[in-house]
Amino acid sequence: MESKASAQWAGSLKEGNGEVSTASGALSSAGYRYPARFEGAKGLNPEELIGAAHASCFSMAVSAELGRAGITPKSVKTQATVTLEKGEKGFDITRSHLEVVVSAPGADQEKVKAATEAAKAGCPVSKVLKAQISMSARYET
Repeated sequence: MESKASAQWAGSLKEGNGEVSTASGALSSAGYRYPARFEGAKGLNPEELIGAAHASCFSMAVSAELGRAGITPKSVKTQATVTLEKGEKGFDITRSHLEVVVSAPGADQEKVKAATEAAKAGCPVSKVLKAQISMSARYET
């Protein structure tokens, strides 16, 4: 399976702007700019997209791990916080922190916890990131 996305940038780094699109059409010419990435302005930025990818992948991975344990969750809600830091050699994505809430009424809490830990290590996006991956979890069993 392959997924495709494209981006273009026009102009200088600080005054220019870009657009990102996905082959599925979920994003179509979505704009991104320097202020959204480096100055806290509203708008799309690459780290936000990585966070969305990590959160969605992780939620699916938790559901898969729960399924292997015979548990069907009511919901798996994940928020990813991706950190971009400036180092000596430029900018690096240094961390992605996952905050997950798993609702699985009646499930064994230890099995749910084990599923989230397995998903943290096994999520394909977690594996591709070279950043530190941390997690906090709340279980509603």
